[in-house]
Amino acid sequence: MGCALKVTPTPIEGIMVIETKPFTDHRGTFARFYCARELAEVIGDRHIVQINHSSTATIGAVRGLHFQHPPHAEMKLVRCLKGRVWDLAVDLRTGSPTFLQWHAEELTPGNARMLVIPEGCAHGFQVLEANSELLYLHTAFHTPEAEGGVPYNDTRLAISWPLPVTDLSRRDAGHDAIASDFIGLGP
Repeated sequence: MGCALKVTPTPIEGIMVIETKPFTDHRGTFARFYCARELAEVIGDRHIVQINHSSTATIGAVRGLHFQHPPHAEMKLVRCLKGRVWDLAVDLRTGSPTFLQWHAEELTPGNARMLVIPEGCAHGFQVLEANSELLYLHTAFHTPEAEGGVPYNDTRLAISWPLPVTDLSRRDAGHDAIASDFIGLGP
């Protein structure tokens, strides 16, 4: 089958898009979602230690923006299994030339894209189609005491969400704005 995964960098270092080339015949399709060998340059010496799944019912709902503080920071690889989402990563890394910049990709089962969100970046998404489902591959275990977040509408980020926000969890609505003296997340 050859190389089934194509890695494309984005303008923000470490945030990448992985495209899957499915194999199709009269029976349907087969697609590789992850291959440690093909993604060795992306993953490095990290290991996928947790795989999570989310389902969000409401069009316009936003989840995020979430991250884990060091030393529990994690790389996430996010893929849409059903529906359509606008998936976003925000650079919160200390000293990064793209500090507080964001990159978003529309993820669908049809476009077979996966967004790579490195450590030190916050992640969030908006649902563009009802009952959308995401699959997350994580390089660190979920650690509740290391959870962090920033508001989806923080003025310092100036995120242009594609739809009006229709639903937000109490937790996500309660994130504090990014302080003017915030220098980022360290290693």
